[in-house]
Formats: sequence, structure tokens, C-alpha cells
Amino acid sequence: MGAEHHEGDRAGVARHRPRPPDHSGVVQRDGVEIAFDVHDAAGPTVLLLPTWSIIDSRVWKLQLPYLARHFRVVTFDGRGSGRSGRPIGAEHYTDEEYAADAVAVLDASGTDRAVLVGFSCSVAWSVHVAAGHPDRVSGLVAISPSCGLAVARPTRERSAFAARPGSTRGWAKYNEHYWLEGGKDDFVRFFAGQMFHEPHSTKQVEDFVSWAGSISATTLADTTAGRLGLRGAASTPLEPLCKEVSCPVLVVHGTEDKVRPPAVGEQLAALTGGDLMLLDGVGHGPPLREPVQVNHLIKEFTDMVDPRPTTRRWVRAQRRPRRALYLSSPIGLGHARRDLAIAQELRALHPDLQVDWLAQDPVTRVLAAAGETVHPASRWLANESAHIEDECAEHDLHAFQAIRRMDEILVNNFMVFEEAAEEGLYDLVIADEAWDVDYFLHENPELKRFAFAWMTDFVGWLPMPSGGDAERALTADHNAEMIEQRARYGRVRDRSIFVGNPDDVVEESFGPGLPGIREWTEANFEFSGYVSGFTPPDQEESARLRASLGYGEEDLVCLVTVGGSGVGETLLRRVLDAVPLARRLVPELRFLVVCGPRIDPGSLPRRRGAKVRGYVPDLYRHLAACDLAVVQGGLTTCMELTAARRPFLYVPLQNHFEQSFHVRHRLENYAAGRCLLYDEARDPAVLAEAIAKTAREQVHYRQVETGGAARAASMLAALV
Repeated sequence: MGAEHHEGDRAGVARHRPRPPDHSGVVQRDGVEIAFDVHDAAGPTVLLLPTWSIIDSRVWKLQLPYLARHFRVVTFDGRGSGRSGRPIGAEHYTDEEYAADAVAVLDASGTDRAVLVGFSCSVAWSVHVAAGHPDRVSGLVAISPSCGLAVARPTRERSAFAARPGSTRGWAKYNEHYWLEGGKDDFVRFFAGQMFHEPHSTKQVEDFVSWAGSISATTLADTTAGRLGLRGAASTPLEPLCKEVSCPVLVVHGTEDKVRPPAVGEQLAALTGGDLMLLDGVGHGPPLREPVQVNHLIKEFTDMVDPRPTTRRWVRAQRRPRRALYLSSPIGLGHARRDLAIAQELRALHPDLQVDWLAQDPVTRVLAAAGETVHPASRWLANESAHIEDECAEHDLHAFQAIRRMDEILVNNFMVFEEAAEEGLYDLVIADEAWDVDYFLHENPELKRFAFAWMTDFVGWLPMPSGGDAERALTADHNAEMIEQRARYGRVRDRSIFVGNPDDVVEESFGPGLPGIREWTEANFEFSGYVSGFTPPDQEESARLRASLGYGEEDLVCLVTVGGSGVGETLLRRVLDAVPLARRLVPELRFLVVCGPRIDPGSLPRRRGAKVRGYVPDLYRHLAACDLAVVQGGLTTCMELTAARRPFLYVPLQNHFEQSFHVRHRLENYAAGRCLLYDEARDPAVLAEAIAKTAREQVHYRQVETGGAARAASMLAALV
């Protein structure tokens, strides 16, 4: 037996995973290496089987973090994919071989019994294991079964796959000759579209095409021929094996599956005596397209077949305390400050209100300093700030794409939220740009059991010019989905609050054929005005603060800060490079460089006339006390400087649509700050000159309104 080299690497794997494996291993069976991962936890084991080798175990990325909080979970890359071996020849890719690999993984991972979860092709393999090793299988979940049952199906018969095609249209692309002669990538794109034909499935299609890029046409043809029993490969009829399955079975099938019709799932359920769950309007890929529903189905089934003692509590409605669950976005610390201000005003209106915070670092640092209650489930949240830092290059963050690539984190965090909300019996959930919660509540509106308030300081995903037509199409599709969700399920949000005023909303379009952003926002949101979360210190307090920092009355204090994430480190370094030149132009300049909670101050160079500090919890006081500032383009910091009437330079992150369009529009609306592009700031002389010019400026900003926190709280108060 020969072996083919692993094609490519696992490109596209998120660098910051919500739930990395506790340990990994490789089991060798008949000379083929099978790589597996184990996620340890108390309770029964769930084995997530691989699917067709066109993709590897990443197909379970939206299930694994949730299931691994409740069960011990084992995954493995099927032969021909991922980190596993790629033997040459169809005979190595029969259903029996994959089933034997699954048993070998059970043995190697120390698993006596498991619930098997199969998807598409691997449903057949799970049936083989359940029939041949009934003592190892406690239950079987079969999702979108694509297995050899005698059911009318698309034109993908055995002869069509092996015969030279007369056409390369539609399912005629499902042909080994076409793949081997250069058509594999075209087939992959076609097949991804068949799997995820539901509207707004661009990310699922994109993932599938990317993952399938690591398999060669030869391996893909071998895996298919082996499953179909071609080229000398053995093919065992599945119907007799189905009748031998004795464990509980749940079959899940989409009614609009274009790869295998729901009749396949119906027959499988009938042959195994299993339950059938039909997903109306869903295609072939529910684990990726409907992750919340699939997660629930797998957990409920596993709890049923392997029950554990539980203690539950229900509180009579009139005995329940008045409670709110507050979700504050961790991407930047400005959300935390404004949310604390709103919570304080809300408590003034409802003194008996208990507020719990579902939050993550660095927001939890601000909450701890304020004496707030952080929900214990917060420990299960996947860190969004770490993901953003992973996505950032040199002062370059493609915010729209970074959030699209955060789907694994967002699903995990929604599942954490959902359980916390259900157990807590909350009257009100306040979501400050908690994108996961807003999106998945609209996708699963039956899960709403509370009043829900959504808050944001921008509306509309806008394309960066560098993204071209492709990005314009993607942002328009994303906006269209949101508009459709709101039109169909307006009842999900009991309040939609825009933190600002109507003229702070950009006058752009959501996309071709879609409404204008300001027009739609005015019709669908209430406006609180800006929420600063602080009162600027008076002159006496500013003098005390400056003295405590060692600055004299004659010093010009330039504060340099880049917010709560680590994405601004390169800007801090550029400013430090410009410090000597700036001080030659303005000798009285002194710099305070604030790194924030996720940048090590010791990693930055030292410059005469510049102090470098780490996390400063009361940064707003320093912003109000400085003479000028150099900052990123984040809204909160820029608006705090605007409210304090301080001259400042702001350097938006490259490719960051919110900073480049939404924040810049608002600052221009207030006639505040001076925008400096990062390409200009690369030159220390240009940056030094800009700092010196800003130090001499007189400001004429529009006054920032006050009372925004109280207005927002009054909008929320009626919901509790």
C-alpha cells in the first residue's frame, strides 16, 4: 500500500479556539494514521464522526465547544483528510474501513461506550459500528444521512461517477474523470452551493471551499469510489445492518436537502426504529447552518440515552427578584464604561433591580473595580478580544472579515448566554453590541423568554474600497439578512437603542436595492444621545492629577492610548519613535503612553520625556486632564476627548470600516479631532509634525450632550 503526502496544512484554523483539545493522539490501523482529539469532561462520551473526506473534523467547530462543556467529546479526522493518512486506492475508503477507524479511535482514546454522531457520509459508518459493536454504542444521531439506501436521489448514480461525462453541468460535475482532469475545484464550489443553498450562507460556502482546498483530486476520487464500491472496493448493503441496530436512534434531516432528499432520513428512521426530526426549510449542512438547533438536539438526545441525576429549581413568579442580565462587548473598554453608567441610572429607577454581567476580559476588570456581579458562566465565554488581536496585522484590522471569522466564538458564547438566561429567570437582557445574542435570537426566536434590549453606536456593515465588488456583495448580504430578520421578527427586540443622535448615523446605503442606513435607523431605533459614562474633572482635579504624574504647569501633556485590546501596539511604537522629534519642535511636550490591559509596557522602547504605563482603570480622567492626545479611531476614546474639549489626533485602524466611516462621520459631525492615516504616521517626522501642530490648536467642537445614560435607562426601565 502506498501513501499520499498530506495536501497542504490546516489553513484557516482559528488561532484562538473556544475549546482546544485536552490531548491529541494518533492511532495507526493497517498502516494508516488516524489523528484524534479528546476534550475531557465528566459524563458520557460523544464521538463526533468525520464526514466525507472532502473536509476534516473542522466541520464540527460550532458543536464542539458547547458539547465539551457537558460531555466528554472525541473527534477525529477521517482517512483522506486533515491530519490523518491518505492511502492510495479506492479499497482503502470503504464504509467498513471508516467504521473500523472509529472503533480504533474509541480504543485509543480509552472510550468504552459513546453516543455516535454522524453527518452525511459518516451516518453509514455509524450504522456499521452500532450493528457490529452494540456494546460500544449507547445511541446514534444521524444528521443529513447520505448513505446507500434504496431511495430516489439526485443524478449521482455509480455509473455516472465512473463513466466519462457527456456534460459538466450540475450534478454531472460529480465525476472522477472531471475531478482528475482539472475540474475538482469547480465541483467543490458547486457542491458547497448545493449544501448551503439557504439565503445568506456566504460564510458556510466560503468555509467549505477553503477546507476542501486541502484534498487532492486523486484522494477525493478514491474516497468516493471506495464508498460506492467501485474499482474493486467492497460495498456492503446498509439495509440489513440498519435492522441490527439496537440502540436509540435520532435522525435529523432538512426538508430542502439538495444533496440527499429527506426520504433517505425517513427510511433510515424506519429501518432502525429511530425518531425522525425534520428541519423545515433547511438544506444538507445543519451543523454549520443551524448550529443552535443541532447543538440542542445532540445534547437532549445524549441526556436521554445516558441520563444523570440533576437538581433543578423553579421559583414562583411573584417571588422572583427583579433581575437583569447585562452583556457588554469586550472589543474596547468604552462599552463597559457607558454600560456601568446606564446600569447605575437604571438602579436609580428600580432600586430593587439585581444586575448580573455576562462579560469577559478586559471588561471584567472594569466591573470588578466597580464592585459589580459577574455571572459565573462568564468563565465559559470565548475571548473575542484575543480573536481580534489574532486578526490584526500592523495597525490593520479588517473588522468586517474578523467578525465573520468569529463564528466559532459567537456560537459558543450564544450557547453560554442561552443557558445562563434560562437558569437565571431574568426579566431583562441588555445587549450592548452582543452580536451573537441578537443574531441567534432572531434565528431562533422561540428561545426568547425575557425582555430584550439591543444597544449599538453604529448601524450598517460598510465595505472597504480595497475589498472590491466581492466585499460590497458580502456586506450588502449581511445587511440584508439583518433587515429581513427585523422585518419578520420585530418582537425579538423590545427596545433598539442607538447610542447617539440621528445625525450621527452615516448617510450611506445598506447596499443595492436596500434602504438608506440613516432612514432605516430612524424608523427602527430610539436615540439616547451619546453616553460618556463620566463627568470631566474640573480644573482643580485636573491640576492634582497632573501633579501626581509629575508634570508641571508649563508642561504640555500628550496622552497616547490605543484602547482595551492589543491591536494598537504598532501605533504606540510609532509615537515613541516620533517623541524625540516632537520634543525638538515643542520642548515642553511630555508624553504619557498607556498600553491598556493587553499590551506589556515592558515590551515597548523607552524615550526621554515619555512615561509608559499599563492598564489605567480611570483613563477618562487622564484624557480630560491632558493637553492633547494621540489615539486610535475608537469611538469612546475620541468622544471622551471631544467632551473634554481636548485637541487630538486619531489614527484609524486600516481596513476597519467602523473607525474609517462610522466614527469618522460622527467626529466630523462634532468638528472634533484630526484624522491621520496610518501610512502617514509611519514616518516619524510626519507624525512629530502633526503632534506639534495639534499641541498648538484651539478647539471649536460642538458640545457633547449630557444625560445619555439617564435617557437610555429610562427606555430600559419600562421593560422591568
